[in-house]
Amino acid sequence: MSLLRVDASIQGDRSASGALADLVVDTFTAARPEVPVVRRHLGQDPLPADAWAAAISGGFTPEGDRSPAQREGLATAERLATELRQAASAVFALPLYNFGISQHAKTWLDLALAGAPQGTRLLDGTPTVLVTTRGGAYGPGTPRAGWDHNTDYLRRILVDVWGADLTVVEREFTLVGVNPALDEFSEMAAVMRKTAEEAAVEAGGALANRHAA
Repeated sequence: MSLLRVDASIQGDRSASGALADLVVDTFTAARPEVPVVRRHLGQDPLPADAWAAAISGGFTPEGDRSPAQREGLATAERLATELRQAASAVFALPLYNFGISQHAKTWLDLALAGAPQGTRLLDGTPTVLVTTRGGAYGPGTPRAGWDHNTDYLRRILVDVWGADLTVVEREFTLVGVNPALDEFSEMAAVMRKTAEEAAVEAGGALANRHAA
């Protein structure tokens, strides 16, 4: 029974969400070295943008009449849904981009939804860690409060639609030190980073304890 890790960052080695997910997974594998980790990086190896439309149209087309694109779209959708169903634990590193979910992650979610019968709880009861990061600050009282359209959406899909047993690890102000306009928040950002890293290690340990045999 595997652990499924999915990343969506476009930042490569500079990814804040990837660094936190590394802490989760490294802590997990230190405790459960026998568990294989299945990895999918949507930022480095994005899914075809037209695959979801092909899968949806293919689902309404008799099998013998499907085009090659429709067959490929359906096969991709079913493969993604199967990855989720087969995971005994999951870690998703899905940062906020432009106030919402990244296009890479949205395509993945749409295809996975298309790859199983409607209403299928692809992560039913599966211990899952969502790592999400934000370049700025979006908490109550900040100028951008309410602009995070990523985290609540992901909760809806992962928990309400797919049935995941979810833990969320969050970090804000990841652009402090990158954007000079945010330099005044350096101390606050350092505390946020340390808190998020501690939460990631804790989440990895808890995930190892809850992983199905």
